[in-house]
Amino acid sequence: MSSRVNSQALSQFLAVTGASKEARRYLEKYKLLEPAIDAYFSEGGLRRSGASLSTSSINTLFDRYKDSESDEITEDGTERLCQDLGVDLEDVVLLAVAYELKSPHIGRWSKKGWVSGLKSLGCDSLDSLRNTLPRLRDKLASDPPYFAAVYNYTFPLAREEGQRSLALDAAMAYWELLIPFGLSGGALKHVSSSSSNVDIRRENNHCNDTDVDMEDEESDDDGNGWSEKHTEWWFEFLRVKGSKGVSKDTWQMLPEFIRTIDGKFEQHDATAAWPSTIDDFVAWAKEKKFRA
Repeated sequence: MSSRVNSQALSQFLAVTGASKEARRYLEKYKLLEPAIDAYFSEGGLRRSGASLSTSSINTLFDRYKDSESDEITEDGTERLCQDLGVDLEDVVLLAVAYELKSPHIGRWSKKGWVSGLKSLGCDSLDSLRNTLPRLRDKLASDPPYFAAVYNYTFPLAREEGQRSLALDAAMAYWELLIPFGLSGGALKHVSSSSSNVDIRRENNHCNDTDVDMEDEESDDDGNGWSEKHTEWWFEFLRVKGSKGVSKDTWQMLPEFIRTIDGKFEQHDATAAWPSTIDDFVAWAKEKKFRA
């Protein structure tokens, strides 16, 4: 590690663990931040507890960004928060933060979710939250169950109040953030999976965010799965179909389809429990793209 990277890693390790005396030893041994943090906790280290955090500081931080006419942090406060954190409003890591802090809607934060979420993350200051962002970003990119949890949470987060589906334009905007991120980091890495598991996954998706079974074996055929062109086809299909919105079922099942489908869609089982929109997409792609 360079001295600059080492300083950043030390700060981030401390923000998560609160273990200043152990930070350098673990980072020197494991070289990278995430393995060092995992090793610290697996070897008996204790995450900073709510008792060791300052609730007063967390409340003060909330009040700094809270709308003067509301009990929540709203869009204006979120914009100022992002400026202070040094992140763009469209940075995908904010979806992980929204999941952790149980944001009720994009750009809004309740005090209850803010306090409990920051305590869970081990943060009680702007600096500690800023230092936690790289860890959340890495976890979102590379950890399939965590990606699934954040991805599923994005549906109600981005959906207009009173609506059952997510507007197509909004769905595409979040897919443009999440799909390339998951593909590049490994969370959406192509895996071998039997279609008989789809029924179980589909039922689990209706229970909670973390019930998705992501423990399939990785495929040896890495270059033959979903790619950027397939995302473009997906968007084209939805536009041609004239879709106005995306159902919860389609939203939740798309990542599993992306992870398990082969690049030519030859292994798709239309008798499995995929949403009809995904079945229709496969039929459309085979006719319009693969035969072209």
